Amino acid sequence: MRNKIKTKYEVLRQQIYIIIYGANTFWGKLFDLTLLVIILLSLALITLETMPKYDNLHHNFFVIGEWVITIFFTLEYLLRIACNKRPLSYVFSFWGIVDLLALLPMYLSFFIPTSKVLIVFRSLRLLRLFSILDLMPVLGQQYQLKLALKASRNKVLVFVYFIIVLSIVLGTLMYLIEGPENGYKDIPTSIYWCIVTMTTVGYGDIAPQTALGQAIASFIMIMGYGIIAVPTGIVTAEYANSTKNNPELEQHRTCPNCTTFIYDKDANYCYNCGDKLN
Repeated sequence: MRNKIKTKYEVLRQQIYIIIYGANTFWGKLFDLTLLVIILLSLALITLETMPKYDNLHHNFFVIGEWVITIFFTLEYLLRIACNKRPLSYVFSFWGIVDLLALLPMYLSFFIPTSKVLIVFRSLRLLRLFSILDLMPVLGQQYQLKLALKASRNKVLVFVYFIIVLSIVLGTLMYLIEGPENGYKDIPTSIYWCIVTMTTVGYGDIAPQTALGQAIASFIMIMGYGIIAVPTGIVTAEYANSTKNNPELEQHRTCPNCTTFIYDKDANYCYNCGDKLN
C-alpha cells in the first residue's frame, strides 16, 4: 500500500515537474506563457501605483491585485521545491533566488512599506522567455557565456583591482594639483571625479581649472576608452576558447520524459528522472 501511495506521489511530482520546468510540452508552454503574462501584469500594477493620478482612483484594486499575484508566485515557488528531486539546489540557484525575491516584497511591506517597489525584481523572471519560446540555440549560448564569464573572472578581477589603484593614485594627484578651491575638496571627491571621468560619464559637477590638471584629465579620458574595452576583450577571448574547446555545447538534447535539457553528449540516462535517452 505504501509503495502504491509512493508511486502515485512520484507520478504526480513528475507530472508537476514537466508542467513547471518543461518548455517542450503543451502544458509546459501554457504554464510559462501564463507566468509571463502575470509577471507583466504585476509590473504594470506596481508602476501605476507609483503614479498618484491612478493610485488615488484605484489604490485598493492595485493592492488586491498585487496580493493575488504574490499568492500565485508563492504557490508556484513551493511547487517548484516540492517537485524537484534536489530542492536545495533550486532554492540556492540563480532562478531560485530570483523567484524568492519576486514574492518577498509584499510580505516585507507589513514591516517596511517602501519595500513594495522591490517587486521590480520580478522583471528578472522575464529572462525565462528563451525557454518559453523554445530557443534552444539561445539557451546553449547562455550556458556558453556562463562558462566564459567563469573562466575570465580572475583576469577581470585583477584588471578591476588595477583600475581601483589607478583611480586612487590619479584622484590623489588631482587633489594635490587642483585643491579645494577648484572643487576637489578632499581625496574621496577627487577619486570620485577620476572614476566618473575614466568611465567617460562626465557629469561636469567638478572640472579641472589648471593647465596641468586639464592635461591629466585629458589623459584619463583617452585611457577610459581602452579601460572599457579590456574586460570585453577578455570575456570575448574566453568565449571563443569555450566554443573551440567544447564543440559539444552546440549539440543539445532534451529528455523525452521530463524535457530536462541534457548538455552531456555521452549521457545515456536523464539525470533528473532517470529515463533512457535517445
